Amino acid sequence: MPVVPFSLKEAPALIETLFPAQKLSIEAYKEQMAGSGKTLTALGSYWKGRKPLILNRACVLGCLLPVTANPIRDLEIFEKLMAMDETALTHRLKAKNDKKSRSLISSYQHKVDAACRPEECDNTLYDGIWPEVNAHLGTEATSFPELVEQLGIMRFGHRPRFADVFSGSGQIPFEAARLGCDVYASDLNPVACMLTWGSFHLVGAQPEERQEIAVAQARLVQKVQSEVDALGIENDGKGWRAKAFLYCVEVRCPQTGWMVPLIPSLIVSQPRTGEVRNNVVVQLVPLPAEKRYRIDVVSFATEAQLAQAELGTVQGGEMVHSPDGTKVYRTKISTLRGDYAEGGETKNRLRMWEKHDFVARPHDLYQERLYCVQWLRTKAAGRGQEYEFRSVTPDDLTREKTVIDFVGSRLAEWQAKGWVPDMVIEAGAKTDEPIRTRGWTHWHHLFNPRQLLVAGLVRQNINSTTAFGLSQVINWNSRLCRWNMGSGGGGSIQDVFYNQALNTLFNYGCRNTALALTQVDLGARSFPFAKGVKAEVKTHAANAITAPTDLFITDPPYGDAVKYEEILEFFIAWLRKNPPAEFKGWVWDSRRVMAIKGEDDKFRQAMIDAYSAITRCMPDNGMQVIMFTHQSGSIWADMAHIVWAAGLQVTAA
Repeated sequence: MPVVPFSLKEAPALIETLFPAQKLSIEAYKEQMAGSGKTLTALGSYWKGRKPLILNRACVLGCLLPVTANPIRDLEIFEKLMAMDETALTHRLKAKNDKKSRSLISSYQHKVDAACRPEECDNTLYDGIWPEVNAHLGTEATSFPELVEQLGIMRFGHRPRFADVFSGSGQIPFEAARLGCDVYASDLNPVACMLTWGSFHLVGAQPEERQEIAVAQARLVQKVQSEVDALGIENDGKGWRAKAFLYCVEVRCPQTGWMVPLIPSLIVSQPRTGEVRNNVVVQLVPLPAEKRYRIDVVSFATEAQLAQAELGTVQGGEMVHSPDGTKVYRTKISTLRGDYAEGGETKNRLRMWEKHDFVARPHDLYQERLYCVQWLRTKAAGRGQEYEFRSVTPDDLTREKTVIDFVGSRLAEWQAKGWVPDMVIEAGAKTDEPIRTRGWTHWHHLFNPRQLLVAGLVRQNINSTTAFGLSQVINWNSRLCRWNMGSGGGGSIQDVFYNQALNTLFNYGCRNTALALTQVDLGARSFPFAKGVKAEVKTHAANAITAPTDLFITDPPYGDAVKYEEILEFFIAWLRKNPPAEFKGWVWDSRRVMAIKGEDDKFRQAMIDAYSAITRCMPDNGMQVIMFTHQSGSIWADMAHIVWAAGLQVTAA
């Protein structure tokens, strides 16, 4: 480590004077639009509120870089470090390998649109910058960790200590650690802590550690797949393997006494333009003697059949069916449930499921029915798979019973050991939905027998690194997973948390084991942290921090934007009993009552308490950056009051 030539202890930070907000906005927007291509999304796509890594990087560097007598040069150096200068943009455009677009690009916006994001490039992106950076700053760095450590010694006397007490998905502390800060991250919610831990120990792991993780993931997949294969529940005995199972709710019509499958659209598969047009629909064939409908799968449906299938048996909040093809019967779904008002609340007469339930009982209003299976096999000639949809056969129902019997005989044991949830769904703004619309009272009710089987087998065999595979498996394979009829391969099954709610469905898709287990291999990118960098994760309230810290960058909760304290119980329920060793010291409860939320006096006081605690942990020359975006002027005013009441002084906005 070189001897630093001067102190930055009292020097203003660059972020207080200069910040290229317009360019950063363009870069941040590009990163946000990457969706699942973002670096940390692989750890948990269910977390939506992610601050862009490039913005986090700008804030960390902006706090450490000094203001000099040459502000133009300050900005030039900052843009070099951010890969936002012309040389870096040329490199990023070449990495995109699009020669035609490069010749037509002029504005910064167009260049960024056509270029790779800085995090998508290798370290050669920064190879040429260090002589200029060092000459301007008086450092001797050849990498970001070296630069950050040297600037930290100049300003604080040691490598910078960074903290985020609202760590969420870990975006901010991950970027601080990647740059070379020692990092302390905390959150009240254990799922948030797990995501942050994963950013440190999976994405930030050393290459040899990543290899060990890959081996553990492959071993888990092989073990679970072999156990399921031994049951013979996904093969038809003729070379075909089930890929997807489509289920629907079935209910008895009070007007006719007929059992009616509730399927909003009878279209099963409608390939995108340009694909082989194998439109698949289901047709309801009345069986008067049984007062029910047979469900037939029709492949290569005609345009007329396709048009007829657009409207299913759920239309505008009503069940709609016609046993004789002439007279149409309509019944409101709310009437079927028996909705009524009491004490200002909407209630109904659904039976509330019990802890040992995992399928409907015979006399329940809502029954569940398998109505279509998608099969696949390797093509006899050529490469790839061929697919077909089939009507449900007696053999399919026999296989369903095998699954139900297997899970039913083990459910109590698995729940006792923590391999399947036994946790009650606590009422709340978001968690009321499954209780009110289905009578589901425990978290395992959100999974059918096949899904409980696969997730339960995964749960038995996880460790700290493969726990992320479990969370993704259950996010992509539950009774809340939509069937997407228009995607590639004939259709696909979507995730539970495409938004921040628990949306119950009348029909849904269930993945086969192999497809469910694709979520175990996260495919996360690798950004090994520098040797010696410390990264710590704790689960506690923000006001409980006591760790001495130089820099805080926080994205606080405000205005009840997302009720993570409710919806993340979906995952907590699977991990709270016997969590992996690295997570055992955490409190596996959402602690809703402790969550900072709302816009009232209680919210303001909780925020003041949090930021007062943060302030007490800072040295006199410490800094905080608060990332805050909201449309409400009153909440902005609240934030200003909170900052002032916590003993902080605003130096720039």
